[in-house]
Amino acid sequence: MAASPALAIDARLRSQLEKLTPEERLEQRCDMEAMDQIGDGKGGFRPDKVIAYAFGDPKLDGTTIKTRGAVFRSKGEWYRLSYKCEASADRLEVHAFKYKVGDVVPHEDWAAHYLYD
Repeated sequence: MAASPALAIDARLRSQLEKLTPEERLEQRCDMEAMDQIGDGKGGFRPDKVIAYAFGDPKLDGTTIKTRGAVFRSKGEWYRLSYKCEASADRLEVHAFKYKVGDVVPHEDWAAHYLYD
């Protein structure tokens, strides 16, 4: 499990996120946080996509999202991911984020979970 201070987003990205529903905004913002933190971690990952719901629906509670069914793509492979993300009331700033990287997803499981190259 890893945690570190949340990263700020730029004005252009903030404007795009503000167009989403609060639930979509929370999920998207936390997915971005996951990519930033995993990319800064020790695993040598370079995530370019996170999907919070590939192996199960996330649990949303106000400004918090928890998922054990997430995945991220790095260097052409998909990896299981679980995370808990707590955001500000406007869901634009992440206040707390913890994650755990799981196993690589076998290629034969990709189609069933709508994963792609």
